[in-house]
Amino acid sequence: MDAAYRIGQLGGRFIFFCTMRLKVIRPEMARRQGGFIIASTHLGHLDPFLLAVIVDRQIDWLTRVEFYRNPFIAWLLDHLSAIKVRRFGVPVTAIRTAITRIKSDRLVGICPEGGVCCGSLSTMRGAPIKRGVGLISYRTGAPVLPCAIIGANRLSRIQPWLPFKRASLWVAFGERLIPPRTDLGRKDAREAMAVELEHEYLKLFAELARTYGISEDALS
Repeated sequence: MDAAYRIGQLGGRFIFFCTMRLKVIRPEMARRQGGFIIASTHLGHLDPFLLAVIVDRQIDWLTRVEFYRNPFIAWLLDHLSAIKVRRFGVPVTAIRTAITRIKSDRLVGICPEGGVCCGSLSTMRGAPIKRGVGLISYRTGAPVLPCAIIGANRLSRIQPWLPFKRASLWVAFGERLIPPRTDLGRKDAREAMAVELEHEYLKLFAELARTYGISEDALS
C-alpha cells in the first residue's frame, strides 16, 4: 500500500469510527488478493472515500476529470493513485491504465453508474449502468466484486459528522462475478457483465433492506 494512501486511510478511520455506525455484509469478499475490480453503487460523492476506509487493501479509483480542476484535490488524487477518467466518449486512456493496474495485482474501483445517482436513478432501483466495467474485466480476465453502499447521500449535512451522533452506513458486498467468456465479442461481453451487475445490485439492496429494515427512502 502506498504511504500517502495508508496515512489517509488511518486518518479517515479515526474520523469514521468517531461518527458512524457501520453494518457490513460479507466484508471478507473484499479481502481477496490479486488484481480485481470493485464496482460500487454511487449515492453520494463520499462513497469511494468511505470504501477506502472500510476495505483494507488500497483501491485505485476511476475518478471523474472534473475533480482535478482544483489543484489541491488534483495533487491529493494523484498521491492516492486515482485514475483520471472522462465520463463522455470512450475513455481509452483510463481503461488502459485500469487494465495495467489490475495486471499488476492492484484493486481498481469503479462506480459504473458514471456519477452520483439517487432515488429512481440508482441502479439499486433498477436503473442501468455504464458498460465499461465489463470491458475491463473482459480484457484482464479479472473478476468483478459488486458493492452496494447506503448512507453516504446523507453526509452532506453537519449533524452526522458531530462526535457521537453516530450516523449509519450500510454496505453489502456480493459474490465475485467471473469475467465474461473469451469467446464473446467486446460488445457482447460488456453487455453480459452489465446485465449481471444490474441484477446483483437489486439483490444486494433487497438483502440490506431485509436485514436492516432499510426502505427505498434511504436511496433519495
